[in-house]
Amino acid sequence: MIQFDRKIYFDSVRPSLFSGTLSQQQVDGQNAILADWEGTYWENDLRWLAYALATTLHETASTMWPIEEYGSPACGGADYAKEDPETKQRYYGRGFVQLTWRANYATADSKLGLTGGKSMEWDASQALDPFNAGHVMFRGMIEGWFRSDSKGKQTLARYFSGTVDDPYGAREIINGDKSKVPSWSNGVSIGYLIKGYHEKFLTALKSSVGEVAPPEPPEPIEPIEPVQVLVALTVPNGVEVVVTVNGLPIGPSMLDA
Repeated sequence: MIQFDRKIYFDSVRPSLFSGTLSQQQVDGQNAILADWEGTYWENDLRWLAYALATTLHETASTMWPIEEYGSPACGGADYAKEDPETKQRYYGRGFVQLTWRANYATADSKLGLTGGKSMEWDASQALDPFNAGHVMFRGMIEGWFRSDSKGKQTLARYFSGTVDDPYGAREIINGDKSKVPSWSNGVSIGYLIKGYHEKFLTALKSSVGEVAPPEPPEPIEPIEPVQVLVALTVPNGVEVVVTVNGLPIGPSMLDA
């Protein structure tokens, strides 16, 4: 297992990605993501976690917290934002990676075992829960829930492996807008913006990661030697004696022995 030294991590990302200041919400969101990784996904490539954090930075407008898509619920008249006649929910973007469409909410429910009042399909606001949002992000990006192409599902393993290191192309996992240049980015495309975030998060993670030894196995319990007790009884004819040990009767054959 691994665990990240939070002080080292935050001391690294605070100046490199957050202009020297972090809000409590930004800290809490990153702590939630790191804890998910430490508890469930820690055996995977550290570049995957760095890319998840970089995607979160972009998709949540640097809040590092599960948010609703800007412009919701109208979202410019997008089909996915229209009220579903059955569930009465609007499936506009929510979470760390902006989950959209009813089918994707239902897939997340199935994969994460969410039912009843925890269902994101039937209560879309559940996608804003940091626990749900974290696992939607990690499993969705690892398993390829969101997008695919002629080569198959878009997954983290396609862009980060023993032979590939492509944080620019990895934007395809979430959205095909890697070459789009936002008005506020000083001419830098979305793919390259997230690549830059990825590099800084990866530096912070590498500097703060440490190994956690598994718990020591319990001391073996010494076997208890059986105890023999010899009892001699004299009883009148016609009287039956019943002996029990730990609530279980011992038959005559055992007594004779």
